[in-house]
Amino acid sequence: MKRVTIYDVAKEAGVSLATVSRVINRSDVVKAPTKDKVEAAIERLGYKPNAIAQGLALSKTTTIGLVIPEASYTYIGQIINGLIDVAKMYNYNIILHTITEGITDLNDIIETIIRSRVDGVIVYNDKLVIDRIEEISNYNIPIVIIGNRTSGNMVSSVFVDIEKAIYELVNDYLDKGVDDIAIIQDRKNPCAVEQMVKGATKAFEEHGKKFTNYLEMDAASRTSYKFMSKYLKNHRHDVIIAHRDSQAMATINAARENGYDVPKDIEVVCVIDTKYNSMMRPQISSFSIPSYDLGAVSMRIMTKMLHDEVVDDQEIELSYLYSPRQSTK
Repeated sequence: MKRVTIYDVAKEAGVSLATVSRVINRSDVVKAPTKDKVEAAIERLGYKPNAIAQGLALSKTTTIGLVIPEASYTYIGQIINGLIDVAKMYNYNIILHTITEGITDLNDIIETIIRSRVDGVIVYNDKLVIDRIEEISNYNIPIVIIGNRTSGNMVSSVFVDIEKAIYELVNDYLDKGVDDIAIIQDRKNPCAVEQMVKGATKAFEEHGKKFTNYLEMDAASRTSYKFMSKYLKNHRHDVIIAHRDSQAMATINAARENGYDVPKDIEVVCVIDTKYNSMMRPQISSFSIPSYDLGAVSMRIMTKMLHDEVVDDQEIELSYLYSPRQSTK
């Protein structure tokens, strides 16, 4: 039997999570009719309040919750370093929460975050959590999103405009007469790829053309390498853009194995620059993104929100630099 949660009660009663919590904690600010609705929903569903509903602390804990998708953990080390360095300066501790799509119950993650009595939450560009930000903000917990432009009540963001980066890259190719450009799906980072496709689509539309080469991986292809190896047997594009270094490397290897020369026959560009892009042969053209600064600025914004300091801009954009290397002409 599915466990009844505070979310089920809120939905049943047609109220916010915060209202359910107030009723459970016998707050006087809830009006009688609303209180009756919540109590009736609790009784109908057989809900048993847990620590999230009963133990919401009012005191500060100097602890920040960091939520990242497990698939991203290996290449956001510099973001975490920047975040931790600033957290130390302001005497904050970090609690790490990882999410695995299809495995992690997001309700459990949200409950764990609130039960941990964190003062604030920083989320690394994960669509699963971003879609549910309002549920966390209902508890008056400041939130900073890394990597995706968004803002709202107690919500700020620090990001690099990936859409703009890809728009400029694709626009430059189109100006040169190169329009056979493809983008590979990245199942682990749907938010980033969505921005990439938007950028390419905009560039194509401004040239009176339509972007159609979004390479969506089939279910049977467990890796980018397996997919590209099969795909390039019967297809070729002048330029292929990947989000992660491993995807770019997989594309280069698959291209070679199918008789293509990189960059003579196929140019390959990677969005996220890492040290491995320079180690690969040919070295991979990519965008230098200030990963450390993304973490550091995000934590500084969080401290401002927690200390009621003025936040001049809730959406802070950091710059990027395109670094052409041997995988492009």
